[in-house]
Amino acid sequence: MASAIFVQSSFPAKCLNKSLNTHFLPPIKLPVSLSFKPRIAFQKRFSVLAGLIEPDGGKLVDLHVAEPERELKKREADSLPRVKITRIDLQWVHVLSEGWASPLTGFMRESEFLQTLHFNSLRLGDGSFVNMSVPIVLAIDDSQKERIGESNRVTLVDSDDNPVAILTDIEIYKHPKEERIARTWGTTAPGLPYVEETITNAGNWLIGGDLEVIEPIKYHDGLDRFRLSPLELRQEFERRNADAVFAFQLRNPVHNGHALLMTDTRRRLLEMGYKNPILLLHPLGGYTKADDVPLSWRMKQHEKVLEDGVLDPETTVVSIFPSPMHYAGPTEVQWHAKARINAGANFYIVGRDPAGMGHPIEKRDLYDANHGKKVLSMAPGLERLNILPFRVAAYDQTQGKMAFFEPSRAQDFLFISGTKMRTLAKNKENPPDGFMCPGGWKVLVEYYDSLTPSDNGRIHEPIPA
Repeated sequence: MASAIFVQSSFPAKCLNKSLNTHFLPPIKLPVSLSFKPRIAFQKRFSVLAGLIEPDGGKLVDLHVAEPERELKKREADSLPRVKITRIDLQWVHVLSEGWASPLTGFMRESEFLQTLHFNSLRLGDGSFVNMSVPIVLAIDDSQKERIGESNRVTLVDSDDNPVAILTDIEIYKHPKEERIARTWGTTAPGLPYVEETITNAGNWLIGGDLEVIEPIKYHDGLDRFRLSPLELRQEFERRNADAVFAFQLRNPVHNGHALLMTDTRRRLLEMGYKNPILLLHPLGGYTKADDVPLSWRMKQHEKVLEDGVLDPETTVVSIFPSPMHYAGPTEVQWHAKARINAGANFYIVGRDPAGMGHPIEKRDLYDANHGKKVLSMAPGLERLNILPFRVAAYDQTQGKMAFFEPSRAQDFLFISGTKMRTLAKNKENPPDGFMCPGGWKVLVEYYDSLTPSDNGRIHEPIPA
């Protein structure tokens, strides 16, 4: 069984080999076999080695232009062919610029794109692997390709034509949309939110290259103070003398079942011998589908959870993860975990149907609810990460609070789904006492109250996810 001891990586600090030749490389033994036992923490008591986990590739990527050079880069950007990027493209520039996808140094070239699609990982120059399960690519159309011509550099501009970054040493290649969709989501059924938002009507070409980001990405929405980069998070964990960091990814409001899971995780890490494990409460801040609670309201709710003492502010860091959401289940959960390694987390909490959603056509989950945690515990490139499976929490009617489910008295427990929670809040009905802190529930009710009713005076039922 794989140990939960943290071991420093020996990966060299190098970027991906741009001209990587994957033919006839010596065989590498992967950590997966028919008798493989998943890397699940808490199966027994382990000895502890304190310290923050190294980022993938051994060094965090920082793609920002140094401040003294920014004016020069802006002038250079004005002289290059321009590619207008979407709001979601800008979120990916943000992700790449801060090193969440280390060791990637820009939008994927074809060799990186194909490795991601077919292997969910990238091979570095020394033959080692890092996990990379979702393509981080930039699409362009025929007219943009023609305007670029023979240029080896292009300027990426936002919706207001402001230069955001220079993409250098570019490579333009075909955008195999159907293959990308099928391999990322496991289906080409219509109605996949991210697909319809970013791929269906996107250009037929992908452009890859190294990014030089002119200035740090800011959104000026009142939440930039929460958008800590991987480097800033590592500095905060060191300031708090963390000897372990456990990350919780979410895109929903925090209820007391979530809080129980997080506080119990810390208790168990203390029992393992850690002295000061720190929780990274890390809501997703990029694109989400229409029926998800918007980021600004989720952040208000999370603040109330800390204000009400449901989580301890001294041992919790709340920050925004800037990635867009794919809803690609077991494929995407690997990306969520990999990115948190780069932020310093060596433990990752995974639950039922992570990054999943309802099937866009049929009345069922799109993915098997247990596959995410199983895949995550076996994924090549994530061997250094300890996986913390969800213990199922539900409302214990005998105690009037959220508690870990006990099958022996199943009749005492009430399961309140995300859909049920949203419906209660929308109708200004209260959940059972102890389901969510009062301040957090008030924020959720205020959000649904702020929505504009439909023509018949009723707010549409959110799509189950």
